[in-house]
Amino acid sequence: MFDVIVIGGGHAGIEACVAAARMGMRVALISMDKHTIGRLSCNPSIGGSAKGHLAKEIDALGGVMPKIADASGLQFKLLNTSKGPAVWSPRSQNDKDLYPLFAQHMILSTPGITIVSETVAEILVSGRTVIGVLTEQNEEIRGKRVIICSGTFLNGVLWTGQSCTEGGRIGERASHRISDLLESHGLQRGRLKTGTPPRILGRSIRYEGMKPHNGDEQPQPFSIETREVRNRLACWATETTPRTHEILEEGFERSPMFTGMIQGAGPRYCPSIEDKISRFSDKSSHTIVLEPEAIDSESVYVNGFSTSLPQDIQLRGLRSIPGLEEAEILKYGYAVEYDFFYPYQLRFTLETKAIDGLYFAGQINGTSGYEEAASQGLIAGINAALSIKGEAPFTLQRSEAYIGVLIDDLVNKNTEEPYRIFTSLAEYRLLLRIDTVYDRLLPHGHGLGLVSDHTRRIWERQQEMDTLLTDRVRTTRLTATQATEFLAQHGQDPVIETVTLETLAKRPTVPLEHALRFSECIPLSVLDEHPASVHRVQTGYRYAGYIENQRRDVARFKEFESRMIPEHFDYSRVQSLSFEAREKLTRIQPASLGQASRIPGVSAADVSILAVYLR
Repeated sequence: MFDVIVIGGGHAGIEACVAAARMGMRVALISMDKHTIGRLSCNPSIGGSAKGHLAKEIDALGGVMPKIADASGLQFKLLNTSKGPAVWSPRSQNDKDLYPLFAQHMILSTPGITIVSETVAEILVSGRTVIGVLTEQNEEIRGKRVIICSGTFLNGVLWTGQSCTEGGRIGERASHRISDLLESHGLQRGRLKTGTPPRILGRSIRYEGMKPHNGDEQPQPFSIETREVRNRLACWATETTPRTHEILEEGFERSPMFTGMIQGAGPRYCPSIEDKISRFSDKSSHTIVLEPEAIDSESVYVNGFSTSLPQDIQLRGLRSIPGLEEAEILKYGYAVEYDFFYPYQLRFTLETKAIDGLYFAGQINGTSGYEEAASQGLIAGINAALSIKGEAPFTLQRSEAYIGVLIDDLVNKNTEEPYRIFTSLAEYRLLLRIDTVYDRLLPHGHGLGLVSDHTRRIWERQQEMDTLLTDRVRTTRLTATQATEFLAQHGQDPVIETVTLETLAKRPTVPLEHALRFSECIPLSVLDEHPASVHRVQTGYRYAGYIENQRRDVARFKEFESRMIPEHFDYSRVQSLSFEAREKLTRIQPASLGQASRIPGVSAADVSILAVYLR
C-alpha cells in the first residue's frame, strides 16, 4: 500500500514523486521503462522566455528540475536582456544523455520512492474515490492518491507523412485504456498535437558562414544551490531559402496536417515548418538553429524545423538550407497526436473534481513544455501529500507566481490548443521577476519541507546583502562636485547640490554598480561577489513607482479573491445572470468572485449580480 502513486516518469512525474516523498509519503513511480525516466523527448533545453521564470520558481519551492538542468547544462544564456528586467529569463542547452541520468539518480537517492517498471492498464475507483491502479500484468497497486503524468502517451499516434504508428514518442508504446476509463467517469477529453524536428549528424554540417549562438560570458545557474556553471559548446544559426519552401510545399499533399489526417490542434506559438510556410507565405526565410544534443554524441537538433512531412521531403528540404547541403538525418521529424482532458475539470490543487484523490499534471491538462509540466507535477505532488496529512491545500495566486498564472489560466479558460506560458499572460509580471523569486516563494518551500535549512540560509545571506546595499545607497551622499564628475563619465548633466546614491540610482542610464564603486561606500570585493544583489537593488529603485502601482493592484485583486463562493453553488437560482455566464459558472464552479471574473464569457455585470446575490 502506497500513499501516492505517480504514473509517468517525465518532468511532471519526477517533480510529483520527489516532492511527495520529501514530505514523508511512500511513493510508487510507475514507468513503462525506468531507463526513459527524465528523457528530453524534444528539444534538449530547459527554460526560455517565461519558461525560465517557471524553472526558477520550481527551484524556490524546492523542486529538482533546476538542479538537474545545472548539472547537465552545456550552455547557459539569459534571454531578453535588451528589454526590461520583468522579462529577463534564463535558458540552458542540456546534454540529452546526462539529463535523464541525473534525474534517475535524484529519484533513486530520495528515500520513500519505489520505481515500478510496469504499464498501467486501469485506474481503480471506488464510488468516486481513487484507490489505486491495475497494471497490464493484472497486478493491483493500492494507493491513497494517484497522480497521472502521462505526457503524450494517452492514445498517442506518431505521424511522418502518411505513415502512422501507435506510440507516445518514437520507440515507445502508447497507453490506451486509461483515457477511455477516465471518460467513463464523466471527464471530458480532447485531442492535441505536437511535433519534433529531425536530428542530423554533426560531422555532415558545414558551419562556415553560419552565425554562432554563444552562451553568456558569465553564465548563471538556475538553482540557488549551484555554485557555478560553465558553457561547453556553441549553437549555430542558418536560414531556410525560397528553394526550401518550394521543396516542402511539394510534400503538402502528403502532409497529415494539411490532408486532415491529424485532428488534434497544434501549438500556435511554435508551428511546424510547413505551417510557418503556409501561414507566412510572404516570408522568404525562417531561422534555423542547430543545437548539439550531447557532449559525447554527434546528434544535432534542428530547432525551427519541426515537421511531420514525408521523409524524402524532409531530407531534400534540409539539404536546400545553407550549410546543410550534405546533411545526414539520424532521426526524422514527426508529429504526435494524443488525448488530453480539459483542465476546467480540475481544482487549483490539480485534483480532479470528478474523482477524489486523482490528480492530473502535465500534457494531460493540455499544456506544452517541460517547465509547464514540472510546475504542475510539483503542485500536484505537494497537494497529494498535504491531503493525506489532512492539512490545508497549497495554491499560488496569479499575483504570487507564474505557476499561479499557469494553473489559473488552465482552470478558468477552455484549452483548445497546447498551452504555453508567456510573460504577457502575467498582469503582475513586474513583481514576478526572476530576481524576486526566492523572496516570493522560498519561505513556502521551506515551510513545506522541500527547501533545506542550508538553502534557506543562502537566501537569508542574500537578503542581508540586499539590505546592506539598500542602506548604503539611501545614506551615502556625493557633493555637487563629486556627483558632477561622476555624471560626466556617463554623459549626464551636472548637479548643483549634494545628492544621494539613491537619487542617482533612479536614473535609467546610470549603473548603480558604477555609482557604488565611485563612492567607495562598499568594498569592491563585496561588489564583485554579489552582482545579483546590486541588480535587485537597482531594479527596485528604477521601477519603484511602477512596482508600488502593481502592489496596489494586487491588494485589490486579493480583496476580490477573498470573497468566496460556496462549493456546488446553484447558479440557476440567480435568474439575472446571462445564459452564457450560468453555463460557464456551473461548469467551472469558481471558488471566489475573483476567479469568476476571469472566466471568459462572464461579464462584469454578471459578477456584480452574483456579488449582490451572495451578499
